[in-house]
Amino acid sequence: MPTSAPHDTGYKLLFSHPEMVRDLLIGYLPGDWLREADFSTLKRVNGSYVSDKEQQRHDDMVWRLKVGRQWVWVYLLLEFQSEPDAWMALRMMVYLGLLSQHLVREGELQNGLLPPIVPIVLYNGKPMWKASQDVADCFGPGLPGLEMYRPQLRYHLVDEARLKLHPLPEVRNLAEALFGIEQSRTVKATFDIMRALDAVLREPGMEALRRTIGVWFKLLLRRKVPQANIHELDAIDDVLKEHTMLEQTIERWFDEATLKGMQGMQQGMQQGLELGQQQGFARLVALQLQLRFGPVPDWAKQCLAAATQEQLTGWAAAVLTATTLDELFGSTGPLH
Repeated sequence: MPTSAPHDTGYKLLFSHPEMVRDLLIGYLPGDWLREADFSTLKRVNGSYVSDKEQQRHDDMVWRLKVGRQWVWVYLLLEFQSEPDAWMALRMMVYLGLLSQHLVREGELQNGLLPPIVPIVLYNGKPMWKASQDVADCFGPGLPGLEMYRPQLRYHLVDEARLKLHPLPEVRNLAEALFGIEQSRTVKATFDIMRALDAVLREPGMEALRRTIGVWFKLLLRRKVPQANIHELDAIDDVLKEHTMLEQTIERWFDEATLKGMQGMQQGMQQGLELGQQQGFARLVALQLQLRFGPVPDWAKQCLAAATQEQLTGWAAAVLTATTLDELFGSTGPLH
């Protein structure tokens, strides 16, 4: 199996806590079932099981809880792909088949039948998820008289980047707070949520989740703030408790990166004037992008190569205030 990126591992750690899974279900899986759900029974169960051909699934987030008089199983798949998976519904059918076989072997039946299983995909990629959520759409039209044999299975999708979050100062839902931090476009917006989380996670019994959120947030900063000083970051023991200091540190990192960017701009402009070529100006803007956002992706290089002098000038001015490459290029948009 492919190795998970550190950020992916942080997400898996977060959703190994029942409080996070509880709030994900409450906030993003609506239905009458909530009235009878006993979240005190929510428990993660063995997520590594073997099919008849000895094929294993590891790190599956499988939980169960009691709803009324019966147990309900929740299959939570965390998806970190850069592009949506067109065959996710088929994958889910296979995974749930393996889980169902496991439940039969373990005798986890209710009145001789399998318990309800809720398949959920939590997706945090940037492109909108357009893949079908019904496995029937993975198969071509059935022949007359054979339509009844077309497989049917739906999964529930939580497309994080497309959620409508409530900009409230207090934390109403832990999963929503997590998504809010992921989507924050400014340092202030991020730490407004961090301050609210600090208050909530001081409650008794929240110590383990508090530590995990701290680890995850450090991983997130390393991914979103390329200029972050790793040694300074690691020296902070509790990012929630010391959120004010960390906020000031991040702002300083941005100020230092801006200064370097201005110095690079001045040097690049001088070189561009000497060369007298638009190509030199494009290299200048590419240098600014690298200083501000880290390595420049191919689609951004293509935008620069095809840009007019006016576009390059606009990007050179906007790069100091833009928070992402997508925001900087605006309507030009990524070509990837």
